[in-house]
Amino acid sequence: MQQKQGSKTYDCVILAAGDYPSHSIPLSILRDATHVICCDSAAATYIGKGHTPFAIVGDGDSLPSHIKEQYAHLIHTVEEQEYNDLTKATQFAISQGFRSIAYIGCTGLREDHTLGNISLMGFYLQKFNIQPTMYTDHGTFTPACGTQTFPSFPRQQVSIFRVTGSVLTSEQLRWDSYPYTQLWQGTLNESLENQFTLHSDGLYIVFQTYEEHH
Repeated sequence: MQQKQGSKTYDCVILAAGDYPSHSIPLSILRDATHVICCDSAAATYIGKGHTPFAIVGDGDSLPSHIKEQYAHLIHTVEEQEYNDLTKATQFAISQGFRSIAYIGCTGLREDHTLGNISLMGFYLQKFNIQPTMYTDHGTFTPACGTQTFPSFPRQQVSIFRVTGSVLTSEQLRWDSYPYTQLWQGTLNESLENQFTLHSDGLYIVFQTYEEHH
């Protein structure tokens, strides 16, 4: 059984230069997107697969010269080094009026980049007041604050990463949530129903698998 996340629509997709997706859900999100913003070198892969991005954003240091020349009109160079290319692409998306954003290609390759990109989902929610969702080949990362109900299905695997706050409780999960003090403590939970609810006074990030646990 799969969660029908592939049918959800977003204002835009930001494609990063991690592992290109192979699972049908992130691939369908990417295929159906009306606007795809590529982070620098991700543009070469995306264009190589026969697509044209809406924009290419970054510091330009990892773009092949032939792409720089052919797609110069799509490139938005940001020189400052405070933020990484994913955040630069996010700021560009916001400048275009996009608020609901899917992130793809943000994991794989270097593990420090993967951890950093996952944590950025919570930063974007709070700092930029947008709703980001990261799609991997295994599931989704969704940041949330306060009380939120998540669409789900029985036996879906769920992991919860508390970022801030002193309160965290859950409904419709196999094991009751609590204010975790370690990242691993909220992992490997399981949904019991077609939705579950989390209550918190802070920020947390939820991972949900596409397939049920067997």
